[in-house]
Amino acid sequence: MLSMFFAPEAAEEAKQAIDTAAQAAPSVANAPRLPPLETAHAWAMPTQASTFAEHTDNLYFFILALDLFFFVLVMGAMVYFMWKYRRRSKDQKTSSLTHSGVLEFWWSFIPAVLLIVIFIWAEVDFLRQAVPPQDALSVRVTGRKWFWTVEYPDYPGAKLTSSQNEPTLTMLVPKGRPVELTMTSQDVIHSFYVPAFRVKRDVVPGRYTNMWFEATRVGEFNIFCAEYCGDWHSQMTGVIKVLEPDQFESALAEAAKLEQESGETLEAFGARVAMRNGCTGCHSADGAPGTGPTWKGVWGRAETLASGDTVTVDGEEGLNYLRESILEPNAKIVAGFVGIGMPSYKGQLTDAQIDALIAYIKSLGGNAGN
Repeated sequence: MLSMFFAPEAAEEAKQAIDTAAQAAPSVANAPRLPPLETAHAWAMPTQASTFAEHTDNLYFFILALDLFFFVLVMGAMVYFMWKYRRRSKDQKTSSLTHSGVLEFWWSFIPAVLLIVIFIWAEVDFLRQAVPPQDALSVRVTGRKWFWTVEYPDYPGAKLTSSQNEPTLTMLVPKGRPVELTMTSQDVIHSFYVPAFRVKRDVVPGRYTNMWFEATRVGEFNIFCAEYCGDWHSQMTGVIKVLEPDQFESALAEAAKLEQESGETLEAFGARVAMRNGCTGCHSADGAPGTGPTWKGVWGRAETLASGDTVTVDGEEGLNYLRESILEPNAKIVAGFVGIGMPSYKGQLTDAQIDALIAYIKSLGGNAGN
């Protein structure tokens, strides 16, 4: 492989680091973790973890080798001619030079042939990436400001979500099986990018885009948004975990489970519900400004709405207001905010999850005792 030739020690170090991290991972649950390590140092290529990676890297290094070759050739010729045809006396005049038709033909023909080779090579790789196999695992990806939601149509109820607070398990896939992503956005243009797989595709509101990959390495790999999408674009990250095929279904069921655990308080469970569903991407828990109103101190407060009405977030009225805001986010918009971007969670959250989320919001300061 060309990438091994250019940086063999970096590739081997990255491979060992990823294998060690994969073996050390205790579970697939959404526990705090460090970002996946994909390169040994800044000059190394990302780990090759899909069937596309080697083909893409070989084309990249072919173009890089051509660039280096012609850079040395042109710069070397320029320096040589500057020395050979330097002015040797004050009265020396430039000789009358004519062009060379043969030379002009070759310096046009050779680059043209190389460009055709690059085009055909890239087109073959593009077509390979454009047509997913018939037996591919279907995965639906939705981009929102600023998190990813991943659902599995073949496994009803299985849903994973990224987080802005920490690298969180966002997608589980089996090793050695093609995976087809059907992607859309609920607000602005995003771009789903997995460096280790060498795949990237824009995620566009109002339409679907598709891409596919087949993972070849067990481990965890980064997801990035590669299209600037607003203030927290750089935090719209995620983690893909690749497992052995016989571990995939049980791991997906465990990772997608969102239930109150034994000994867990309702408020703590509500915090997990908020993180899993991307609520913290817009609503802060510490009073910091965001796309949506902060949850800190909201319970017991009188909220002024965009319509001019006032809602007291307390007692029965407050419970109904919070529940309505979760299920119908545009019904009552707080003054100073625009009613776009937040999706309805009707049909996505159970009553137990909604109750836990409301309990968590109540616990964030304010008149939390009522």
